[in-house]
Amino acid sequence: MNKKQKVLSEIYRICQKQNNFVFDNDLVKKISKKHKFGNPFDVTKLDSTEKFAKIMLRNDVFVSHIGSGKHKFIKGISKGYHDFEKINDEHIIQWKYKKSILNEYDTSESNILSVASNQKIIHNFLYQNIVAPIKVYNARRTKTSFEYQIDEEEVKMNNIQIEIDLTMELNGAVTIFEGKNNFSKDFAVYQIYHPFLYFSRIKKENKLPIKKISACYILRKKIDGTSVLRLYNYTFDNENDITSIKLLKSAEYYLIKK
Repeated sequence: MNKKQKVLSEIYRICQKQNNFVFDNDLVKKISKKHKFGNPFDVTKLDSTEKFAKIMLRNDVFVSHIGSGKHKFIKGISKGYHDFEKINDEHIIQWKYKKSILNEYDTSESNILSVASNQKIIHNFLYQNIVAPIKVYNARRTKTSFEYQIDEEEVKMNNIQIEIDLTMELNGAVTIFEGKNNFSKDFAVYQIYHPFLYFSRIKKENKLPIKKISACYILRKKIDGTSVLRLYNYTFDNENDITSIKLLKSAEYYLIKK
């Protein structure tokens, strides 16, 4: 186990002993200090199940942020984490492009999204139109409160911070983006669900003339020196239930330099 997994393991055992699976940042800081883990705020940030402590996998639990500095171990990993679907051969695309000096210069999430946008991959994937007049809005953070379902369990998020890597809009259709510089097995659904729910509330309250909302997850990996981008477009059949995630379409792009 790495230090982060050791911290998570001990917190889970404490919760088991107390038969109370809600814990706060004070406990996270205390246990992080004990194991000399330098960034306690990173302990509960688990992008995929690959970062879970083994005790969490054995007990089929994941960590959910519930706001106001509190977190909860919830039963049923599949309720909070979603496996990336296999991309069929007919959706694998050789994408010819002329590399600019800043393309792929670094491996940050913002660079991944910039490459996908600048090379018109997003245009092709979402709209089948590389000259679509998309409006682009860069990364933002905001605080809000939510109430929603994780299957049959009600969750209240109080004053929680949500992060949106990128937002695009075309003719009232809003798409939020999450980018990662690896091909992981799965992902934490809240990463796209919280921004989806944020815009759904705006739509429902008629604050903006939003027609529809979806989420796009973009992954990048170098394979034999070639950058490969995987794009997954999701929605939620029931905006009040995080487990209602539904794949709309997916594709894989090989960036072939001209």
